[in-house]
Amino acid sequence: MKDTKEIIKEIFKKLGADVCGVASVDTFEQSPDGFSPKDIYQECKSVIAFGVTLPKGLVEINPRILYSHFNGSVLVNQVDQIALTAAKQIEEELGGCVVPLPCDGPSEYWDAENMVSKGLISMKHAAVACGLGQLGKSTLLLNPQYGNMLTVGAVLYNQELEPDEPCEQICIENCHLCEENCPAHAIENGYVNQKKCRINTYSKKTQRGFSTVECNRCRTVCPMKYGKRINESK
Repeated sequence: MKDTKEIIKEIFKKLGADVCGVASVDTFEQSPDGFSPKDIYQECKSVIAFGVTLPKGLVEINPRILYSHFNGSVLVNQVDQIALTAAKQIEEELGGCVVPLPCDGPSEYWDAENMVSKGLISMKHAAVACGLGQLGKSTLLLNPQYGNMLTVGAVLYNQELEPDEPCEQICIENCHLCEENCPAHAIENGYVNQKKCRINTYSKKTQRGFSTVECNRCRTVCPMKYGKRINESK
């Protein structure tokens, strides 16, 4: 007989998630004030994070138009739809209450001077807590199977689930390609200067007014961008 966690993971994967993991809410006790799952939902006992991958082809081309479109609103909306649909399905099939979270915006925190934004919770850190990967030097999530190609979503659940084990770290210790190739010099010692990154990446539009992505170098130069399968045929 399948246990609750296994059923939940199947729900997410049938809806389009490529990976799914679980963490106890206790894992988030060291979160900054205002950014813990319990700051959103006091009854939360488990956090369920999941990820959806980009096609490899989108990081093999100039990111300006196609990467901007599909990695932006299209994928963000898909991840949010999975979170919403899964929340309803879990409640119907397994009981309890589930709170879906937006994988990107909207959120409250914005430091205009430094151009620093924070989500309701950190999706990257939720993914780490749920065993989906570890952070690379660029602060992008690195997953052994899917590299840095995941967009992460999450839901909060008021039932206790068996947490998943931490994921192995695949970031190459002596590799600094993301830092060395950042045209804005925004990456240093595991920290990203959001202001430098945003100005370099998001400051332009097409003549018709569509937003563009001018740079995704930290993602594309990473030797582990496709995970440990990097030497397999693309």
